Formats: sequence, structure tokens, C-alpha cells
Amino acid sequence: MTEKIPIGSDHAGYEMKEEIVGYLKELGYEPEDVGTSGPQNVDYPDFAGLVAGMVSRGERKRGILVCGTGLGMSITANKFPNVRAALVMNEEMAGFARTHNDANILALGGKMLGRDKVRAIVKIWLQAEFKGGRHARRVGKIAEIEGRKGYGC
Repeated sequence: MTEKIPIGSDHAGYEMKEEIVGYLKELGYEPEDVGTSGPQNVDYPDFAGLVAGMVSRGERKRGILVCGTGLGMSITANKFPNVRAALVMNEEMAGFARTHNDANILALGGKMLGRDKVRAIVKIWLQAEFKGGRHARRVGKIAEIEGRKGYGC
């Protein structure tokens, strides 16, 4: 069965999202494009919420978000339970996001990265496996913090 990967963007990430949709198909994945459907001005939280909601509810294992910088998408996605969205800017970060942090959403800056760099990041992020061990303990602590209201306040 082909893994379905939901992907969403705002207007600033639209062109890069379209590129990634095609690349996911090349790699043998089934992209689920939740929008946006063009370069018209839209609000990134609307699309981050669609993808993060699917991952949060366990409907999809992982997803990809693209805005101009990746910042807004990652901030929004990380508000959802069970989501570990990583803003990734290079190949090394892509590997660590998966192997150390078990990141289940990849956030990218469509205006910050070129086509070839994004392809390399996406491929590494999709192929890397979570290492577990001491990293699982740390990811567990993140989940504990997520479950506490007012932590650190």
C-alpha cells in the first residue's frame, strides 16, 4: 500500500508545494494536496491545521507544510497534540528531525530554499527512521510536557 502524505501550503509556498507534490509521486508516495490551489493570498493557519489535524488524529503518519519561511506553518502545526513539526533548512536537519526527534511534519520555507535543496530534504526526511533509545525518552518527555496545562508558566 502506498503511503499517503498530506501536503499543504499558503500562497507563498504554493509553487514549492506543487513541486513537492510531483516529487512525492516520483518517489512512490501518494500526495494528498489540501491546498492552497493558487497564488492568491490566503492564511497559513488554515492549511497547517488541515495537515496537522490529520497527523494529530492519527489519520496520517506524517505530512508536509510549506509557507514562505516555514515558520508560521511549524508554529501552527506544533499547537496540535501528537504533532512534532520540524522547520528544516538543510539535509542534516532533515535527518536529525526524523532520527532524533521523530518529526511527523516537515515544515519548509518555499521562499528560502531552492528546488534541488527541497528535493534532497524531502527525500532524506521520508527515508530516515527514528532511532528510538535515548531519543525515545526525550520524545516521551515532549509528550509529557504537551499533556500539562500551564507548564513552565
